[in-house]
Amino acid sequence: MAVNTMPERPLLNREHAQFLLREMLRIRRFEEKSAEMYSLQKIHGFLHLYIGEEAVGVGAMQAFTPDDAIVATYREHGHALARGLPATVLMAEMFGKATGCSHGHGGSMHFFDASRRFYGGYAIVGGGLPIAVGLALADKLQNRQAITACYFGDGAVAEGEFHESLNLAALWKLPVLFLCENNLYAMGTALARHQAQTNISLKTGGYGVASNAVDGMDVLAVETATKLAADSVRSGNGPFLLEFRTYRFRAHSMSDPDLYRTKEEIEEWKKRDPISLFQIRLREWGMLTESDLARVEAEVSAEIEEAVRFAEVSPWEPAENLLNDVQGRATP
Repeated sequence: MAVNTMPERPLLNREHAQFLLREMLRIRRFEEKSAEMYSLQKIHGFLHLYIGEEAVGVGAMQAFTPDDAIVATYREHGHALARGLPATVLMAEMFGKATGCSHGHGGSMHFFDASRRFYGGYAIVGGGLPIAVGLALADKLQNRQAITACYFGDGAVAEGEFHESLNLAALWKLPVLFLCENNLYAMGTALARHQAQTNISLKTGGYGVASNAVDGMDVLAVETATKLAADSVRSGNGPFLLEFRTYRFRAHSMSDPDLYRTKEEIEEWKKRDPISLFQIRLREWGMLTESDLARVEAEVSAEIEEAVRFAEVSPWEPAENLLNDVQGRATP
């Protein structure tokens, strides 16, 4: 299936255009600061950065309402920010502080906020897929007018959960929108080395699930395609799968030496940086001036600096609380 692209001059107002740009910049600067804090040993454990994939997180999130459920991957900082979780509580979570969105218990891979129906953050590849099916089933059984959006990477397509989840969602006609972030590598394994059929959007045919492939480096293409797919799911047509063809500019994680791809390949993809290209387009359309960009950058910078300050001054959780939420123990 051909990759959808946007027309040269889409119907887009200046306010929304700058909002999309600002959201992508928030994610980029948050991730850059996270890498810096990791290098300073303020953040420990695993850290998977979303740099290069911002158009997917921001564009897709425009299709969802507060009532919809969101299930993410371990590379979920961008998803969480786009969903509306404050940068302060996200940075605090990565610092392991009690004020974090998961009270410091989860860290980078386990962001969670039930009040925003943001249900993780899952460290297990493909682990969110069956959970998304369960959330959609619950909504359907309780007659809630909501859909569940589930992000996952191309590596998850090799997992049994992918096929089981597609099958059940199709069988029960559940309101699930499957969002595959195909960045061409499952950790260090290239797509063609782990998938006989590299066109992921075609894999749904055996389950009778509608699908589409989208340019994941184009925030407007992502937004439009996701809204169309979400409308289909809301209309009772059953699940839908979108394959976003994107690329991560950084290594799989901060501990990854990134030896499985060439520097030339990375630099070639950076020419399609979703933020830089969107800025160019907005300038051409008269929707962005240098003063606009300076203002947005300053606002984002202040927000990220405040997130770090908040994380720095936040308290550690008392030792007596460390077993809360473990092995069935409820938080008092």
